[in-house]
Amino acid sequence: MQLTKKTVANLVKKTIEITDCSWHANDPLMKVYHDTEWGVPLHDDRKLFEFMVLDAFQAGLSWRTVLYKRENFRRAFDQFDPVKIASYPESKIRELMEDASIIRNQAKIRATVTNAAAFLRVVTEFGSFDRFIWQFTGYQTIHHHYQSISEVPASTPESDAMSKALQQRGFKFVGTTICYAFMQASGMVNDHTESCEVNPLRFG
Repeated sequence: MQLTKKTVANLVKKTIEITDCSWHANDPLMKVYHDTEWGVPLHDDRKLFEFMVLDAFQAGLSWRTVLYKRENFRRAFDQFDPVKIASYPESKIRELMEDASIIRNQAKIRATVTNAAAFLRVVTEFGSFDRFIWQFTGYQTIHHHYQSISEVPASTPESDAMSKALQQRGFKFVGTTICYAFMQASGMVNDHTESCEVNPLRFG
């Protein structure tokens, strides 16, 4: 095979895809998120609710789009306080619909209010949302051992079960794919590839 520049470039690209957890594509903010948050076990209820909100807004969009608006979401939605969000009046929803700094999807905005109320009901029943949500992975992180990011699934039986349970409790925008993204974000699963430099399994 003749090693033309194009051939070499393709080989390099293929090697990166196989050996590197490279979905962040070296985007500065995406890389910080990948290196410091993605796959890190999370047990703080407010942060768990934040990811529930953000992952719902991601539906049909890229995570990069949501991540770059994260601070705007935090400001617009009262620091992701579920107590405040659950009591939003119609005037607040109209205000959010006019806020160009966030994703102005009415169905997702209304779902956030609905989910805040459902979230609080879960907290009342279980003592914390953390105690409820981690049951779907047996209260521990599931460590996968993928060689390539292309092996990572869009959903699993665990995310299927989580999705079904959340829908039964009145949550919206909690399909199994969104739930799996949430599980990755909250560290319920570790999908860093085997060779990823921040994969905790590389360090014992």
